[in-house]
Amino acid sequence: MELLEERIRRDGVVKSEGVLKVDSFLNHQLDIDLFDAMGEEFKRLFADAPVTKILTIEASGIGIACVVARHFGVPVVFAKKAQSINLDGEMYSTRIQSFTHGRVYDVIVAKKFLGPDDHVLIIDDFLANGCALNGLIELVNEAGATVEGIGIAVEKGFQPGGADLRERGYRLESLAIVESMDPDTGKIAFRQGSVTKREASTGRAASGDLGDGAAGRACDGAAGQACGGTAAPAAPAPAVVPAPPVAVASSTSASPEFAAFAGGPREEPEACS
Repeated sequence: MELLEERIRRDGVVKSEGVLKVDSFLNHQLDIDLFDAMGEEFKRLFADAPVTKILTIEASGIGIACVVARHFGVPVVFAKKAQSINLDGEMYSTRIQSFTHGRVYDVIVAKKFLGPDDHVLIIDDFLANGCALNGLIELVNEAGATVEGIGIAVEKGFQPGGADLRERGYRLESLAIVESMDPDTGKIAFRQGSVTKREASTGRAASGDLGDGAAGRACDGAAGQACGGTAAPAAPAPAVVPAPPVAVASSTSASPEFAAFAGGPREEPEACS
């Protein structure tokens, strides 16, 4: 998407070869006109998909997901990283590991908001190695729903997450794919051409067919390994997380899974983008 690429060139700040600040328009201060154009583009790209729900993860994915949902005319569900008094009933649960903070986060969605009849479009602000997306895919699989596709604002093409998801058959559309970044010159190179036509399968990955099913998997950034590099058997039976007996405040701190594109309200470690 040329509009997004030009905005990244103009306002993005390259901090290192793997870190790009986009907080002035994408994941801290939000440019709603840009988001609206992105939502329109996602609607065009997935116009043939029978989407009934948009799924994302807190926090930076929520803004984009809401605008995309407006174009599709469907609800947004966002996976929470903390139990709170507002959550009741049974939950789908998976785990996402953060190497930066040295801990594993439980990620949950209430069962009443995601079910077998749902056709889900997963939306997030960026993708590097894919740990967060694999976690969302596991939640969809647990619900028996169908992943119709994955829409990403900014993908780090030099990290393996996108290639892994496409090889596993997921329909992945990224509006801007960064091939390289030079912190000395500030130059950002983007992949040219349509990802879908050049390297992606357009088939949908049905529930349980392609999810890696490895809750709490390790994402070894030093070894350059992606989360869930190969297809795996169907996801196990849904995990039931009871409603909390006492009030626990939802986390409002920076999300630890997202640091590859730093500067926004959430940070993701290099290993788990």
